[in-house]
Amino acid sequence: MNLHTVLLISKDSDLKQLLQTVWPHATVHSADTISDGLSRWSEISPTLVLSEGNPLTLAPLLEYARQTPESPPILVIGGRHSIRDAVEIIRAGATDYLTKPVRFEDLQVAITQALHRSISAVLPSSPHDPFSSIISVSPQMNLMKQLAKEVALTDATVLITGDSGTGKELFAEAIHHYSPRAKGPLIALNCAGIPENLLESELFGYESGAFTDAKRAKPGRFQLAEGGTLFLDEIGELPSTAQAKLLRVLENHTIDPLGDTRSHKIDLRIIAATNEDLLAHIRAGRFRLDLYYRLNVYQLRIPPLRERLEDIEPILLIFLERARKERGCRIKTIAPSALAILQKHNWPGNVRELHNVVEWLTIRCKDDVIQPHHLPTSVNTLPSMDVPSQEIKPSLLAFGLSFQEMEKQMLEEAIRKASGNISEASRLLKMTRNTLRYRMAKYHLS
Repeated sequence: MNLHTVLLISKDSDLKQLLQTVWPHATVHSADTISDGLSRWSEISPTLVLSEGNPLTLAPLLEYARQTPESPPILVIGGRHSIRDAVEIIRAGATDYLTKPVRFEDLQVAITQALHRSISAVLPSSPHDPFSSIISVSPQMNLMKQLAKEVALTDATVLITGDSGTGKELFAEAIHHYSPRAKGPLIALNCAGIPENLLESELFGYESGAFTDAKRAKPGRFQLAEGGTLFLDEIGELPSTAQAKLLRVLENHTIDPLGDTRSHKIDLRIIAATNEDLLAHIRAGRFRLDLYYRLNVYQLRIPPLRERLEDIEPILLIFLERARKERGCRIKTIAPSALAILQKHNWPGNVRELHNVVEWLTIRCKDDVIQPHHLPTSVNTLPSMDVPSQEIKPSLLAFGLSFQEMEKQMLEEAIRKASGNISEASRLLKMTRNTLRYRMAKYHLS
């Protein structure tokens, strides 16, 4: 999949060969003259323009670029001793100026820096726009941000769906801060991170003496979110008893704290998120259909990274910029050949996995430019063309977990899904009850 198109204006066949060597995954369209190049420009919408010439011959090209919205970067190749020409061409709007003969390394760096400056120019930068923290240039994500802005101005309940690591929590935060409730609190609760016997008290709170250890009253998340937004993450993991009570809250806008005989009116907005197929849960009897319809007033599906490959580069650049500020990382750019490898990876861990890759690179790469050999094997091993894409399995190593951490998480998930039933959990894990008990004791799980 070619995400970049280059317009090369030159009669030099060696230059075209060099360009294809430096950037093998780009589509190159050639033109012999500036006039021909301008005709091709309107046809192909290039990502980058590379042209030979001097200030006089390049004038129509640079003038056309100035009049074209979101014009691509323009690299110019001229004579070695034409310093005055170089200054004049840059002032006229060219992005960079290279002298002949062009070296592989110089062209690679010039292309990489030009593309990075181009991307930085279109990234959202307004500090007053909470959606600017969601980095994207892809049409899919920009559409999602526009839809999220529209629903943020209402008080509708929002259901955010998408794979793990796609940025659902970022969208929930942005919706809150963009909404009329922005001055109110944003309270979050991970429905999968709290034991079932404690979840109800966390949500609804309790009065003093409601149970043995309730020595004083405690407000629940609903009360804490009064006037603001309550974000319920992993809503698919909500137990059936809590589902029924949440449905009542959505219908009546009232809560009943444990131990309190009165109902309390609440004023808040609910945003829910899940990486699971709630309709499949409904068919299996694990999620209420009426609750689904109450939550699914307005749904936002956040596309996975593999569906918006053009977002990989700007997100990676932001991660690198933070690493430079926080830890003095020296990496400045990524070579087009290395970027092409990242764009062929399936990204099962999405943006979270990309962040792990950047963290790895800040330790492994000692150069200014990321090259293919710097990339971890989890993303640098390309699948064979003979293997059907649906048979390619994601690398578990990409999640950055140790074997013990992975094993513990599997045990916790099985126990949670089985509601603490050892027989059911052992069936899910395909191991004996005694083996499960041994491993639970190993990790101090109850």
